Formats: sequence, structure tokens, C-alpha cells
Amino acid sequence: DMRMAVSGGRSVQAGGSLTLSCTPSGFTTDDWDVGWYRQAPGSECELVSTTMLDGYKFYRDSVKGRFSISQDPTKNTNTLYLQMTNLKPEDTGMYYCAADLGIPYCRDLPELRARIKFWGQGTQVTVSS
Repeated sequence: DMRMAVSGGRSVQAGGSLTLSCTPSGFTTDDWDVGWYRQAPGSECELVSTTMLDGYKFYRDSVKGRFSISQDPTKNTNTLYLQMTNLKPEDTGMYYCAADLGIPYCRDLPELRARIKFWGQGTQVTVSS
């Protein structure tokens, strides 16, 4: 059974920090591009950050300088992290991790979830002002 467990979301005040974790089971992210998506109620889903097999990292403009994507190679399955600092209310949403060869932009979340090879369940991040 190959899946990804996501954790770390909670409610924080603006300016606070959180680290989200995405732990694969039954496979390792060593072999895949990985990334984080989010969706706020009533809003479109967004690609937040990716790290690719060739080392390229992507951050959407609104999180540059505040979020950092990383992997822990000391863990067998190469857990994926999203470190978030200086959080803002607009960062509120359900955060998901994903792994595949290629991490596309998100237009429709259900369609994306059907396409992506490995998809972690969401963890809620709520930032209050």
C-alpha cells in the first residue's frame, strides 16, 4: 500500500511558523518530483512549491522568502517538508503533498488528484490576523 501521510497543520497567529511533513509509505520520494499544493475555501487550488529530481525548486511568488521545501534523506522514504515562516492570513488553506514525474500547476483539484501518482491527504493551516 503506497501512500503519503501529511501532518503539521494547525491554527497560528499571523507572523508565526509551521512545518508540514509528508511521509511516504511503501515507496520513496527519491524517484519522484515532489511538491505542495493548497486550497482555501472558495478559492482555486494553488501550486505552492516543488522540488524536482534535477534539483530545481519552485515557489509561487506569494511565498518566496517565507516558505522552504526540503527532503530528509536520512529517512528511508525521504520525508518531504514545507517550512513556513512569517505566515499570513492568505496562507490559510488545506495543504496537500504530491509526488509524480512532473508536478503541474493546479486548475481543478479533483482532476489533479486523479492524475497525480501519489497524493497525500490534506492538513489544514489556519492563520489568523
